[in-house]
Amino acid sequence: MARVISVFLPNWPIDRLRRVAGDTAPPVDAPLVVAAREKSRRVVVAADATAQAAGARVGMALSKAQVLVRGLVVVDLDTKADADSLERLGLWMLQRVSPIVALDPPDGLVIDSTGADHLHGGEAALLETLLGRLTMSGVTARAAIADTWGAAHALSRFVAQPSFVAPFGHGEAILAPLPLEALRLPASMASDLRKLGFLTVGDVLAQPRAPLALRFGPELGRRINQAVGDIGEPIDPMRAEDLIEVRRPFAEPIGAPETIARYVGKLVVALCSELELRGLGARRLDLLCHRVDNTIEAVRVGMATPVRDIKRLTRLLCDKIETIAPGFGIEIMCLRATIVEPLDQHRSVSSLLEDTEPDISDLIDTLVNRVGDRAIYRFSPVASDVPERSVARIAALAPEIGGGWPSHWPRPTRLLLRPEPIETIALLPDNPPVSITWRGIRRRVKRADGPERVFGEWWKADIELSAVRDYFRIEDDTGERYWVFRAGDGENAETGSHKWFLHGVFG
Repeated sequence: MARVISVFLPNWPIDRLRRVAGDTAPPVDAPLVVAAREKSRRVVVAADATAQAAGARVGMALSKAQVLVRGLVVVDLDTKADADSLERLGLWMLQRVSPIVALDPPDGLVIDSTGADHLHGGEAALLETLLGRLTMSGVTARAAIADTWGAAHALSRFVAQPSFVAPFGHGEAILAPLPLEALRLPASMASDLRKLGFLTVGDVLAQPRAPLALRFGPELGRRINQAVGDIGEPIDPMRAEDLIEVRRPFAEPIGAPETIARYVGKLVVALCSELELRGLGARRLDLLCHRVDNTIEAVRVGMATPVRDIKRLTRLLCDKIETIAPGFGIEIMCLRATIVEPLDQHRSVSSLLEDTEPDISDLIDTLVNRVGDRAIYRFSPVASDVPERSVARIAALAPEIGGGWPSHWPRPTRLLLRPEPIETIALLPDNPPVSITWRGIRRRVKRADGPERVFGEWWKADIELSAVRDYFRIEDDTGERYWVFRAGDGENAETGSHKWFLHGVFG
């Protein structure tokens, strides 16, 4: 079943202005609105949080907003600049999220996530990652995923806070409580429907279609059918101008897996020839299969390093053929190198005594494309004395950053995801526990070493200005060794709760 993501950018003109203008943008604490001309007057089309808190609203006359908000900064709407920035954002999502991304102007994007969510750890994780990256870039966004473009569009604008994942096969019931604007109707049509007593989408769905079509024309019925999935709404994917791409049309539609695999191999050969001419290797490939029913089946594979090996790329793509539903047949196959990088050819071995470095990139690529990049990673040290902050996940083949973990005190081989509370018997302030009770089992301490005092990072949070932890390495009477700490220095309450926690296990 197809799944569609709708990304709604409620404050896109403001966000675009602050991101592009940089140092020349108005101060963040200054109330800012974007205005446009509507017939004979100027109205507010976007307002930042400061302006909204002072009383400015979208749709309000600009003259009224200037009376309500002191020191209001007004910027004229630049439709072309907003559209160009939205297109650049869509191209970024095309590289990072899914092979099928289209614009939903003036303030949205639509993404076909079918088959791509598992690479990000599931639908909920995909939305969380997407919204997190947008937030870090200074873009306010809400997103929803549903079975149809119309449903996802409605949910992203009227339900998502900031994200919403509709269940598979949700039907029309999920749309029923939403306002009429959720159907993407013209404002005049929604106003006329309200005059007749229709307030929600459910009110319209409960009525026969024929009388509504006679009164409002085919647009209302078309939008309803698109939202509930009775008719298709194809997504025409955008593409970059410099995208490396090869295509293969077919006089007769194809559908057999072995036929698809054969033409995948031919497309890979053509693509690698083009990459070789440019001295590039592919980091991400998208295979788009255009079916005769005007839908697109997409396959995406990623590589840990730039690759131009025909056999390797063909195998990675053919491993995904089982996910392609050809329907009544595929009439066009298109292979794109979505992300490319310069390819450094490995130096060949010139001596019998020279060892070659083992290349595990092929194995990494196979595993990542089967289970997702979230499941294949390695740990890297981070400059922090706080144990849970001293570790970061990085890509499996990411270059070494040259750092290391503290070596003045031993660290456990297994660090728990978060410290677990334990019950202890200990003499304050500096003595290790005599016994601990962890997960319902009491353990008597035979040996202990410590304390190792770890101070809070006051430059990150004011609450950590005086916070400390005292860590101990302990060994119980069975020889098991644990890493425990007391929150606080054992004397002053402002340094911590003085509760004990188990944070790691030594091998």
